[in-house]
Amino acid sequence: MTMEELLKVLEMQEEILQFSHFTNDDAWELGCQIVKEARRLGVQVAVSIRLNNGCIVFKHNMDGTNRLNDQWLERKQHTVELTEQSSLQLYVRLRHQGQELSEMVPEAAGCVAVGGGFPIRVEEVGVIGCVAVSGMDHVSDHDLAVKCISRYLHVDEVPRIRAV
Repeated sequence: MTMEELLKVLEMQEEILQFSHFTNDDAWELGCQIVKEARRLGVQVAVSIRLNNGCIVFKHNMDGTNRLNDQWLERKQHTVELTEQSSLQLYVRLRHQGQELSEMVPEAAGCVAVGGGFPIRVEEVGVIGCVAVSGMDHVSDHDLAVKCISRYLHVDEVPRIRAV
């Protein structure tokens, strides 16, 4: 897949995976679904769903994760909050344009250009928060979030990017 094709897929994911509303109960159900899927896959991840107001509305560290995973979650969430795009989209965009993170995101302290952070976008409202996953390679972190969000929203036709 070319960089342009990757960017189109990532943009399509964010366009398709929008919520009509998002409550703390939605966060709980989505977060539990991500943990359940990780267990099914036999992987250990840390999952966090945080709103832009700073409220963490779901958090779970599976056995085998640690504080380093928490730091990755925080950085991925900060990246999504600032850029209003998935952290994987930022990673691909930077690679495609040959730029450094600090060139695209002036306040890059606390940000990271790796996959695993996905925006919670509410229709006609915008980005209100972020789902973040840490524990696998960054493309797999992203894909787990996308897979579970699409399942939660009952959307079957979402293009996906899998780790190679």
